[in-house]
Amino acid sequence: MFRRAKFKLRLPATAGGPSRVLALGERTLLMGILNVTPDSFSDGGKFLDADAAAARALELERAGADILDIGGESTRPGSEPVSAEEELRRVLPVLERLRGALRIPISIDTMKPAVAEAAAAAGAEILNDVSALRAGSAMAQIARRRKLPLILMHMRGEPRTMHKQPFARNALRDVTSGLRKAVTLARRAGVPKSQIVFDPGIGFGKSADQDCELLARLPELARLGFPLLIGASRKRFVGRILGGLPPHERVWGTAATVAAAIFGGAHIVRVHDVTEMVQVARVTDAILNPRLAVQAARSK
Repeated sequence: MFRRAKFKLRLPATAGGPSRVLALGERTLLMGILNVTPDSFSDGGKFLDADAAAARALELERAGADILDIGGESTRPGSEPVSAEEELRRVLPVLERLRGALRIPISIDTMKPAVAEAAAAAGAEILNDVSALRAGSAMAQIARRRKLPLILMHMRGEPRTMHKQPFARNALRDVTSGLRKAVTLARRAGVPKSQIVFDPGIGFGKSADQDCELLARLPELARLGFPLLIGASRKRFVGRILGGLPPHERVWGTAATVAAAIFGGAHIVRVHDVTEMVQVARVTDAILNPRLAVQAARSK
């Protein structure tokens, strides 16, 4: 059985205290999704109000999320881009309400350096770039200057057209090549290797078969030497496998992808349904490391 490597991500020091460290590999960390958008594929429009979004963030923390990922622009297939100003109008009020109220670190899900900079100033501690520095090194420079971990996600094409263009002949080779190029940019900008996380971009410009193949071949991606984040929650390929189920009915299909990702070496799983996936992750972690099951039993 594949054994995932252990890493440490250093979060920046804040005005309220010293820097923190996220330990990766001992157990799976759950990243809870908070979409502050009108058009995300699964929960668009539910948390556009800043107060509702902040309440949802606290709910995700109570449910067991280790990281909160806030996004103000939908990247579902076919979505249209929004301006940096609109993205900030959506996310900054939420960040302001969560300052001092949330104990877990916040990740900002954006492709725009201007949004990343403003979000970091408002309290975000991780940058999640779903374009893997496609616009250049500006995002990496922000990560270096502010000492933030940087998540690099592979996306073939762009959200508006990524499922209209031909898929790669070899998905793993395409992902590996794209992420290696992004790492080169990040390292040249001064981001330490220890602060970089890989996300193969399940569902982003891949066919359903390729999404399944990438999950099955995660150990090969893990051998590149970076922590892995997997976001397959409620994705289209899960619905297709289950006969066309809508996103809100894909919870248990998502559970299978979470277990598969952990067995393949994932360090972080990005999910909508934190309560359910906490259980999936804990049991899967215990299968990988029975000592965790013994510790959990003794803590009861």
